[in-house]
Amino acid sequence: MKKTILSLALTLTFGLSAIANPIDGEKKTVKTDKSTVTWKAYKVTGSHTGTINLKSGSLEFDGQKLVGGEFVVDMTSINTTDLEGEYKNKLDGHLSSDDFFATATNPTATLVFTEVKPSGENEYKVTGDLTIKGITKPVGFEVSINGDKATASLKVDRTKYDVKYGSGVIGTAKDKLIYDEFDLVVDLQM
Repeated sequence: MKKTILSLALTLTFGLSAIANPIDGEKKTVKTDKSTVTWKAYKVTGSHTGTINLKSGSLEFDGQKLVGGEFVVDMTSINTTDLEGEYKNKLDGHLSSDDFFATATNPTATLVFTEVKPSGENEYKVTGDLTIKGITKPVGFEVSINGDKATASLKVDRTKYDVKYGSGVIGTAKDKLIYDEFDLVVDLQM
């Protein structure tokens, strides 16, 4: 009888602690110096491209299966790559200003995966909370994993994050219209 009570007590103690403290998956830290985030923004007369740096990031796995991820982007690193000299400096400054991303008061943006569903071999449909300028909205995108590399592409509607400069301009300024969505292409090295 004493052995049964002791066994029951041990089972409850260890069983409840396992429920209260589930085993986390393996977190793989992203090598920010070897990873790239490329952006492309569109306007009626063309587009601009550039890069932005990751400050930190990790992907979480359960065995070989992707189950989560978290990233911090250094918004102060906005860099236009399709222009040079004065025009590049002007665009970089404008994107960093309060008209766009207000990087002086919002130096980082974050992305936290909230749902990950397998969609094929090493392919996943991900939903995440993207925070820009302190505003958090859900975004959906696909992630591909190949060994220690991961890639993702997503569209972001800047107006959802109070980045509304030039949005919906009509009349004489229509030839300078800036599209609301921009693309991000992410190549991660772990």
